[in-house]
Amino acid sequence: MFEIGNKYTKRDIYKILDVPPERQRGAWDKGYREYEGNYFIFSNVGIPGRTGHDYNNYWDGDLFVWEGATTSHLKQPQIDAMLHPAEEQKIFLFTRTEDKAPFVFEGNVVAKEYQNTTPVKVVWKFENYPYNLLEEPTYSGLSKNTHLREGTTSKISVNKYERNPLARRMCIAYHGALCKVCQFDFYLIYGDIGKGYIHVHHIIPISSIGKEYVFNPEQDLIPVCPNCHSIIHKRKPIFSIEELKGIVEERRITCRS
Repeated sequence: MFEIGNKYTKRDIYKILDVPPERQRGAWDKGYREYEGNYFIFSNVGIPGRTGHDYNNYWDGDLFVWEGATTSHLKQPQIDAMLHPAEEQKIFLFTRTEDKAPFVFEGNVVAKEYQNTTPVKVVWKFENYPYNLLEEPTYSGLSKNTHLREGTTSKISVNKYERNPLARRMCIAYHGALCKVCQFDFYLIYGDIGKGYIHVHHIIPISSIGKEYVFNPEQDLIPVCPNCHSIIHKRKPIFSIEELKGIVEERRITCRS
């Protein structure tokens, strides 16, 4: 019922869910609520909440670390229900980085882990990681020079370097969804199914750093098409954007002559 990466106001959500007027506002403005058996989380990231409290909500790779209301705890029925939902119940995660702005729908999440604190702290993970889909989300209206963290490793069979969904959106918002090497435009070629789709390349590969680090999505990430992205990593050390642009431009001149 919601498209990942799209922005929604509370009025949009009321309309989509067909919420009657007498059941609007109120609990919907408290940051999370249950409606018709499903749960909805509305989270500010990097800005104070409606009451002025600065919640410590942030992306840790593709995990979302979230604080409940200031007095929340594990024994509250609604918190317990979100942490242990029935099989058919869904939890919808919406975030925003600017006060009074619409919320971005991130996807459906489930609790990965939680802390018995007040306020309660939960680490949410996606039911299905949405950013592998063709419809890559885009974002606008973000402040300049915003710095984010990524590169946190989690132990599986090997070290897995996590990605930050907000960083993708900030990179695309700043640079556009156009390959910075060959200028390929998915929307121009494929129409709506290609709108906003592009790979995002880390100018300094995370794997070469091997630890968490602070970076600026506008300066340290760059949009590239899948073909150019593959070629960039074909060599070690990897090709720089300018180096590969020069190769592409030279080949184009050769092919025309």
